[in-house]
Amino acid sequence: MKYGFIGCGNMGGAIARALSRSTKDISLTDRSGKGANLADELGIAYADTETIARECDRIFLAVKPHMMAAVLEPLAPLLAARKPLLITMAAGLTMARIQELAGASMPVIRIMPNTPTAVGKGVIPYCANDLVPKGILSDWVRDMAPCGLLDPLEENLLDAASALSGSGPAYAYVLLEALADGAVACGLPRAKALDYAAATLAGAAEMYLSSHTHPGALKDAVCSPGGSTIAGLRVLEQRGFRGAAMDCIAAAYQKNKELGKS
Repeated sequence: MKYGFIGCGNMGGAIARALSRSTKDISLTDRSGKGANLADELGIAYADTETIARECDRIFLAVKPHMMAAVLEPLAPLLAARKPLLITMAAGLTMARIQELAGASMPVIRIMPNTPTAVGKGVIPYCANDLVPKGILSDWVRDMAPCGLLDPLEENLLDAASALSGSGPAYAYVLLEALADGAVACGLPRAKALDYAAATLAGAAEMYLSSHTHPGALKDAVCSPGGSTIAGLRVLEQRGFRGAAMDCIAAAYQKNKELGKS
């Protein structure tokens, strides 16, 4: 099966990069033409939107929600005639809306990926409509394995998932930088501070994923009575760290819902 990408910005490019580890039967296109460099790097084809709509069996729609109508409506006759599998990653746009814009009922998978997909550490919640055969879905999940964790989820929960795993890397990078800045203020060289902070976050995440021990218990195991760690945690609690983290997810979720109305 031939894959196509309409759009290859940060997210589309990340998936194309990971997918190219499974297959080279991929074509991509973008508005700027910069995607040609990525295609050359990955050893895949660079084409135009009409060629992808005409020739590709599985098409990633890697464009912003507000651009989806302008992208799909000119391609509707081609898509309606062939009914390829469409894979959308546009926040807020339902599978039913994608079918409307594409001009016909057709198989659709909706995903909410994140940028660590590019290095095989992504989180990709997904759902599929009833027109996607189980065998095709299984093949797609297998091809996407180099991307990271793929997890089926009800469509009505995808906006919440996107607020967490889709936007979450940005929040993690802010935390990473802040931790490193604190260490630099204490005298640690910046390069080491950034490496230590990144490795610490990765290690803490792996501790949870490998055991599924409650985060509170893992936290308690680091905090000695009267020690430095609990002193630091006290400051985080005083500054409203938990509440801010919860509110940022809620704000991203609300924005996802708004994007779906555009």
